[in-house]
Amino acid sequence: MKPILYLTLLGVLWLGLLSCHKPSSEEQMLAVLEKTKQKLHNYKNGFCPEAKIAFVDSILKVTPQNNFVVIIQAAFERSNVLLQLGRATEAVQVLEPLLKDPRIPASFFDAIRSNLALAYLREGEQTNCVTNHGVEMCVFPIKNGGIHKDMTGSRAAIQEYEAKLANSPDDLEARWLLNIAYMTLGEYPQNVPKQFLIPNMGGQDDCEVKPFEDLAIGLGLDQKDHAGGVILEDFDEDGFIDIVTSCWDINKPMHYFKNNGDGTFTDRSKASGLTKITGGLNIMQTDYNNDGFKDIFVTRGAWLGTIFGEQPNSLLRNNGNGTFTDVTIESGLLSFHPTQAATWNDFNNDGWLDVFIGNETSKWSESLQTCEFYLNNGDGTFTNVADKVHCNINAFVKGVTSGDYDNDGFKDIFISTLNGERILLRNKGVTDGIIDFEDVTNKAGLKDEDHNTFPTWFWDYDNDGYLDIFVCDYTFTKSLASYAAAEYLGKPEKFTGQPCLYHNNRNGTFTNVTHAMGLYTTAFAMGANFGDIDNDGYLDMYLGTGNPNYQSLVPNKMFKNIRGERFADVTTSAKVGNLQKGHGVAFADMDNDGDQDIFIEMGGAYIGDAYPNSFFQNPGQSNNNWLSLTLEGTQSNKAAIGTSVKVSFTENGKTRSVYRDVNSGGSFGSSPLKREIGIGQATMIDQIEIKWHGSGLMQTFKNVLPNQFIKIKEGSNVIEKIKLQRLDFNKKSTQNIAVCNSVM
Repeated sequence: MKPILYLTLLGVLWLGLLSCHKPSSEEQMLAVLEKTKQKLHNYKNGFCPEAKIAFVDSILKVTPQNNFVVIIQAAFERSNVLLQLGRATEAVQVLEPLLKDPRIPASFFDAIRSNLALAYLREGEQTNCVTNHGVEMCVFPIKNGGIHKDMTGSRAAIQEYEAKLANSPDDLEARWLLNIAYMTLGEYPQNVPKQFLIPNMGGQDDCEVKPFEDLAIGLGLDQKDHAGGVILEDFDEDGFIDIVTSCWDINKPMHYFKNNGDGTFTDRSKASGLTKITGGLNIMQTDYNNDGFKDIFVTRGAWLGTIFGEQPNSLLRNNGNGTFTDVTIESGLLSFHPTQAATWNDFNNDGWLDVFIGNETSKWSESLQTCEFYLNNGDGTFTNVADKVHCNINAFVKGVTSGDYDNDGFKDIFISTLNGERILLRNKGVTDGIIDFEDVTNKAGLKDEDHNTFPTWFWDYDNDGYLDIFVCDYTFTKSLASYAAAEYLGKPEKFTGQPCLYHNNRNGTFTNVTHAMGLYTTAFAMGANFGDIDNDGYLDMYLGTGNPNYQSLVPNKMFKNIRGERFADVTTSAKVGNLQKGHGVAFADMDNDGDQDIFIEMGGAYIGDAYPNSFFQNPGQSNNNWLSLTLEGTQSNKAAIGTSVKVSFTENGKTRSVYRDVNSGGSFGSSPLKREIGIGQATMIDQIEIKWHGSGLMQTFKNVLPNQFIKIKEGSNVIEKIKLQRLDFNKKSTQNIAVCNSVM
């Protein structure tokens, strides 16, 4: 046979085989993602500077030189896009000639100067904090290792900001950024002109904690995802907590870092199959098929409106062998809406996890993006029943959380929005086999002053046995730098960027106790989560702050819970106040030493605002005791999500209890499902009470010794001890933790 004829027949045969191949659910989904990538590469997409730079350059190319106004406007826009792309030096080269051009209208001069000052500041950041990244870089207040070695960018920024303030002394944004620039040189406060000084920036905390240490660089965890989510979870069931991250850029893959159990991590992103899965501003774990392996839910499209935000979410099945498969289409979860918010729980108490998805209908939306509520059919598929159960909310949803606020055995839903409202949906229970929800926002007293909000969660911050609500204000009309400056100058704006805390009155209503609890500080949180950093039994929190504007350089913030009576800002002493944008946050005892560490996904919305992620190791804040508790449902969902735990103990002669629900914490960032519970100075746990969600089974275990890892299966009276190694992430070595010999 002639070679050409042979090759032709082989090609026909191959095409025939291909035509017989039915694409798998994952292959179909990858094709959907590819089409989404193509749609988003558009200059009209405000978050695609790659397309926008080509568009602006085309305008400059065809505009006649005598049309000076258009040329100036296009050049100015080009500088903005260059900053979004991370090309600050090129932005400077565009802006410097404009500032010197005598033809520039006076009304435009100030904007050019502001952009040039910002470009210089960004140039300094990129040279020092990104390219030559160190653990103290950009940590507020900037000092020691955070001081810039190359001072060129900050020196030039200072010159422009001082010139700007000479003409506009009330410009708080410029004043804040000027003080930050002096900090990067190690010259704050002494060299800041007196009339422009913002005193006591990053002063001593009223209540201090031991500083956390960022170990991300040495462990290879300093991935630059920019805006995205994080999950800390034991995905391979080996007892050690792994890390999964995502990036909202539809072209960027997810990452999977396996905890090797010896003080190191291995990047298994490609081997796990997660590099095929791109995009996702937020991610969370679930176990939708009750096989004992945690699956991943990816949410996409947030902030992008109807045209560019109608993107698919993804359900990724954990195959139990270190790999994941996209099963979105076969599960019935394929839809196209802008979202980053979802909450998994067993809402109808049938032992299977359902999901509520909060979609974004903004005032600019061209169509309604109705929230979805999918009931788990128990066979790997889901059915959207949002209309039937009255969860079909239309709002600009930014955060959702679920919990049983009225202790009736059914999980309720709280919704945070940018519409100026908060929505509480009470689960009325199951009637004739179907659940139903009622909007009780007004009845619950949550319809106070209108203000936009972002991340949220249910928690019991004062350990009274009733879930309270935390939500962060996100109302702004200018750069966040202005609000930060106003606060330090003693002129904070009311209900602007504050954390908000609603105390459960135990009668179906809530009271706003934000100010009474000391939470009257400016934060503007995006990612946020909670945990107990000192094992005193009271839940603390860490907030990742910012917005897409480069000017919004405000510190991430940590608050310590003081006996459920107030919160104290401990950001400075903890050394976790990074000025770069903070997104997904998660708490977990990563090194098995009994205290919780923190991972935060860092970086802004634009590729030029990418910044290395941080892994803050807790140095050990106290000698308080603790318990690490893993729960496994049998009649209830296997992940035990929604199950309630009450731990009672006697500390210094006083009996008290700590209440925890099994969940991943906040609405932006996912902590592991195992419960890590501090018990203060108590040397014995008097009683552990477990109310399994779904079955309603109550179990009690008495006289349990602390400082151990245990596992309890629903219906079993045996406490299973788990022997785990204590990990030394600094020395990359291990030592065994002594395991207590208490068994019920």
